[in-house]
Amino acid sequence: MPKLTQSRLSVVVTRRLPEKVEARLSELFDVTLNASDTPFSRDDLLEAMTNADVLVPTLNDMIDAEMLAQARGKLRMIANYGAGYDHIDIIAAHKNGIIVSNSPANRAGDTADMAITLMLSVMRRFKEGSAALQSGDWPGWSPSAFLGARVGGKKLGILGLGRIGIEVARRARAFGMEVHYHNRKPVHPDRENELSSTYWGELDAMLKNIDVLSISCPLTPLTHHIINAERLALMKPSSFIVNTSRGKLIDEVALTEALESGRLAGAGLDVQERSPHMNPRLRDMNNVMLLPHMASATHESRAEMGETVIVNIKTFEDGHTPPNRVVPTRI
Repeated sequence: MPKLTQSRLSVVVTRRLPEKVEARLSELFDVTLNASDTPFSRDDLLEAMTNADVLVPTLNDMIDAEMLAQARGKLRMIANYGAGYDHIDIIAAHKNGIIVSNSPANRAGDTADMAITLMLSVMRRFKEGSAALQSGDWPGWSPSAFLGARVGGKKLGILGLGRIGIEVARRARAFGMEVHYHNRKPVHPDRENELSSTYWGELDAMLKNIDVLSISCPLTPLTHHIINAERLALMKPSSFIVNTSRGKLIDEVALTEALESGRLAGAGLDVQERSPHMNPRLRDMNNVMLLPHMASATHESRAEMGETVIVNIKTFEDGHTPPNRVVPTRI
C-alpha cells in the first residue's frame, strides 16, 4: 500500500469520544468532531463520507452498499470505533476500494464483568429488591421474600468462547459454576483444562443441559436469531439467559413469550433487538434486567478503543495495512 501524499487526512468522527482521544486526533489529522454528540442522520453520514478521507463511525451508524457506492472516489477508510462492525457492509466497502478497520480494545474483562453482574442480578432478584426499598413500602425482612437461585453449582453455557467468553468462564469458575460452551470447533485442550470446561458440538444439546446461557458470539447472517422459539423451548423453565453481545442474536418476541409463560426464569440483557427502542413487555417484567449497552463502558476501555482507531488511521496514512483491518469473508 503506497504512502498517501497529502499532508493531513481529513477525518470525520460521528460521536463524542474521550477528550484525550479527540485531542490526539486533532493533533494528527484535519478532524471534524461532533461536539453536540447528536447522532448522525443518513444524510449526515452521506455528506461526511463524500467529503472526508476517513470516517470514524460507531455501531449506530448504519452504512450500506448504496452509501458506499456514492462515497467511492473520496472516502478511503472507515475506522470503526468499536469491535463490532455488523452495521457496515464490509463486502460493498471492499468492492468500492474502501479500507475498513475496527477497534477491539482490551474490553473483554469489562464485558465479562457485566455478564456476571447481569447473571447475579436476575438470579438473585436485585431488581425487585431494589424497587421494594426505593418505593418506601418495604415491610421489612421476611424468610420467604425475594428468594432467588443459588449461583454456585449451576451449569453455565457460553455461546461463543472467544476472548469475552473466556473471561466470563474464568469469573464463573470463581463462583463455583460448571462451564460448558459451544463454538464451531473446540478451543485448545490447554484452554479447556484451564477452564475445566465441556465442549458441545451441538448447541441444542447444550441448551437442554444448562442452567444459565451467556451469549458472547458475533452477529452474522448465520447467528441472527440463533436463540429462537425452538431453542428457547429446549431450555429448562428454571434457566436464565444473559446477553452482552448483540440484541439481534435473540428473537425478542420469542424470548418475551417464554418469560411471560414461565418457560424461562429470567433474562439479563445489555443489548436489545430494536435498540434504542425498548420492548415495553420486557421492560416491565420483574425477572428481566435491561441495561443500555454499557458492558464495555469504562473509562479505560473507551480510551483504548480510541487509541486503536488512531493507530489504524495513522498506519493507513503511512502506507501500511491497518493492524485491525476487517476483510470480507466472502465476495
